[in-house]
Amino acid sequence: MHKARLSPLILACLAATWLIWGSTYLAIKFALPSFPPFWQMGSRFLVAGALLLAWTRWRRQPLPTALQWRNALIIGGLMLGSGMGCTAYSEQYVASGLVVAFIAVVPAVIALINRFFGIRPSRLELIGISVGFMGVLLLVRGAGFSASPAGLTAISIASISWSLGSVLSQRKFHLAPGAVGFASEMLAGGLLLVIASALFGETPQWPPQPVAVAAWVYLVSFGSLLAFNAYMVLLAHGNAVLASSYTFVNPVIAMLLGIALAGETVSRFEWLATGVILAGVVLLIVGRRS
Repeated sequence: MHKARLSPLILACLAATWLIWGSTYLAIKFALPSFPPFWQMGSRFLVAGALLLAWTRWRRQPLPTALQWRNALIIGGLMLGSGMGCTAYSEQYVASGLVVAFIAVVPAVIALINRFFGIRPSRLELIGISVGFMGVLLLVRGAGFSASPAGLTAISIASISWSLGSVLSQRKFHLAPGAVGFASEMLAGGLLLVIASALFGETPQWPPQPVAVAAWVYLVSFGSLLAFNAYMVLLAHGNAVLASSYTFVNPVIAMLLGIALAGETVSRFEWLATGVILAGVVLLIVGRRS
C-alpha cells in the first residue's frame, strides 16, 4: 500500500485532483449564467460518462453487471447527484472560493463515517477533526455564508453526501473495475441530476454565453474525464483520506482564482478560518499516515 501511494500513477492522480479541481469551482461559477446548477452538472457527467464508456467499449471491456449498475446509481447519486449538484447550487449564492474552503472539511467527515466501519481515528486524527470543524464554525460566521442560509445548507449537504459516497464506494457498493466503473457512476449520477433539473424546472439559456460554453467544456474534459477519474483511481488504490487530500490545496487555488478572475471578495477573517480548516486537514492526513 505504501508503494502504491508513491507510484507515478498515484502522484499524477494527486496532482490532477489538487490542481485541476481547484480551478473547476470557478468554472462552475462561470457556467451558471447560462446553465442552471443541476442541468449543468447533469449534462456534464452524462457527456463525460458516455465518452468514457464508448472508449471502454472500443477497448472491448465488459459492461457493468446489474449489481454494479445498482452500485453506480447509489454512489453516483451521493457523490455526483447530491454532492456536485448541491455544490453548484450553493455557488449561486456564495463565492466559489468560500465553497471550496468549506469542502476542505471532507476528510474529517470521511474519518468520522469510517468510524462506523470499525476504523478508529488516532489521537492526532481526532485533533485534526476537531481543528477542522472549528475552522468550519469560524468560516460560516463570515460574511459570505452568514448572508446565505441557502448556500450554507446546500454545501453542507454536498460535503456529507460526497464523503458518504467516497466511503461506501470502498466499503460496501463496489463499482465495476477501472474506467467502466467510473463511466457507469457518471452516467447514473448525471441521469439523476437531469431528473432533478426537470423537477426544479430549470431551463438553460439559449443561445448560451461563450464563456459559459467554454467553462462547461472545461468541466467535461478536465474536471470529469481527467480529475474525477483520478480521484476514483486514488480511492481504488489507496484510502479515502489520502484521496481527499486535495482539499488542503483546492481552497487556496480556488480563492486566489476567484479573486483574480471573478472579482470575488474574501475577508481576512475568512482567510483565517480557511487556514484553521487546512491545519486540521494536515493533522488528519499526518495522523492517518502514522
